Amino acid sequence: MVHEELRARLNDGGYKNWLKAGYCLLKLRDGLHSFTDSEMRLFHGNLVFRNPGLRRPCKSGCRPKGNQLHSVCVVCAEWRTEILTHHTQPNGTVNWGNCRPTLWSQDHWELAKAYMPRGQAGVKGAELCDAAALLNLLNFCSHFSYIDQHCVREVIRCRNELMHSCEMRLCDQWMRRYQESLQQLLRQFSHLPEVAAAGQQILEMLSVDLSVLVPGVDRVDGFVLEGVAPESISQWETELLRERLQELCSDTGTRDTEELLRLRDFLLANRDLSDQFSSELQTIDSLETHRREGEVEEAEVGVKGENLESGLE
Repeated sequence: MVHEELRARLNDGGYKNWLKAGYCLLKLRDGLHSFTDSEMRLFHGNLVFRNPGLRRPCKSGCRPKGNQLHSVCVVCAEWRTEILTHHTQPNGTVNWGNCRPTLWSQDHWELAKAYMPRGQAGVKGAELCDAAALLNLLNFCSHFSYIDQHCVREVIRCRNELMHSCEMRLCDQWMRRYQESLQQLLRQFSHLPEVAAAGQQILEMLSVDLSVLVPGVDRVDGFVLEGVAPESISQWETELLRERLQELCSDTGTRDTEELLRLRDFLLANRDLSDQFSSELQTIDSLETHRREGEVEEAEVGVKGENLESGLE
């Protein structure tokens, strides 16, 4: 039953493209894990070497308030200065809420998270980061200025279009542009075995026409996905959908209610996905209930205000 429902989704060429594009992001992420970890370890070591004062531990328990970092000790203030100095857009938004300043002196990944999108507070290493976090690190940390930043930003743009696609459908023209952007970025890392391997997997996926063979339904001599089992397709589909759900549910500042509800309807329309994401669907329903209650309260306050003004007249 699960494979039949997955096969039905893959009959939609636009959704098939969305899924393939997402798979490429997962592979890019895997390829960048080791590289970003070793580079941030090097960057952290260089900072401490040039400024031995950064080795001192924070004894004040400094921590951000929300996404702000104001009242901090002398050591954390020095770290904050260094982070901003090496930020390619220091006047933009720096997500201090990602960081635990008390660990900056000893943990290179706590430093890395200052250059990432919000939502990384609980992430303790490169291997736990998604593609968006790693791409933003490459873009916003000046340590990576030797990489062609245009290539990085193009893939970030494609990633955002992919993950914010309301219908989760992508046309063939978009896929060609996406493939070109990925290849330009991957060339920057052709000397790294992990990235080269990821690049090969990406090229193979982009050249394959995904389909699922359902035993007892399809002919045995029909086309079978080249080397990828239905379970694998389902796994990365789940991973992509979960990433999108978490992004929509956690970022209250930019939450797109219509997009969240559209994703909810998509999950409900597919029995296998609605079963798999039952807890997330409950969270969405809870958020929607709170939103509606808030709108009702605002409307009631507005009516009371008008009544008071009428009374004063």
